[in-house]
Amino acid sequence: MNYIGSLLKELVAKRRLVWDLSKADFKKRFVGSYFGIVWMFVQPIVTVLIYWLIFGPIGFKSAPPVPNASYIEWLIPGIAPWFFFSEAMNTGTGCLQEYNYLVKKVVFRVEILPIIKLISSLFVHGFFVLIMFAVFLIGGNRPMATWIQILYYSFAASMYALALTYLTSAIQVFFKDMAQIVGICLQFGMWLTPIMYSEQLFLDKGITIAPLILKLNPFYYLAAGYRDSMLTGNWFFERPTLTIYFWVVTIGMMFVGLKVFKRLRPHFSDVL
Repeated sequence: MNYIGSLLKELVAKRRLVWDLSKADFKKRFVGSYFGIVWMFVQPIVTVLIYWLIFGPIGFKSAPPVPNASYIEWLIPGIAPWFFFSEAMNTGTGCLQEYNYLVKKVVFRVEILPIIKLISSLFVHGFFVLIMFAVFLIGGNRPMATWIQILYYSFAASMYALALTYLTSAIQVFFKDMAQIVGICLQFGMWLTPIMYSEQLFLDKGITIAPLILKLNPFYYLAAGYRDSMLTGNWFFERPTLTIYFWVVTIGMMFVGLKVFKRLRPHFSDVL
């Protein structure tokens, strides 16, 4: 607990530095690119369009489980947090190698680096959330009070991603294949979460155990929460069991990730 407390004090004391480094990391992604920040939207928008063509009215004609909602209005709230989570994981896993010159400085608190990558990814996520709001407004949906709840679920997704990133980034220094393993796990994870499909598909076929298994994935809570906020108007406290389960898993992973990070930290500069 003393370790976590000192880390929080460090973050508060150096909040300006963290903010400046996060902005610099965000801008660095588009250095030398002709279209610059435009590319930030191209991949997620193209991905959404592809899934819409495959599963929407042109392809398999999947019907969204939410009445009076189009497939794309059901898809975007589920896939938006996944884009953020996967980007935070992919960029955060290699952050110690990317910023190895800071790791080697004795006075720099290296635990800040995964947070910098997380905030940089949050900038991208913020723009995508604005696109999501625009799609809903253009589609004739009236704003609901629960839309503000996106802030809570974004925070929850951030904590879950950060907890895992502390673990993967520390291991990546010594085991270079960790980045590839994370990428593969993210590919599986996307399909193990009902983002493009609904768990109702299993219930219609009488497979009642499948939805229960899907809910063991903490990201289920985030995808369902975004949809609750944007589509059905349900609040997070209306899912008390899932909320408690998610935070128990996330806090547990945070303690594990920080413990491994702290244990391996003295050897980072030697390896890098």
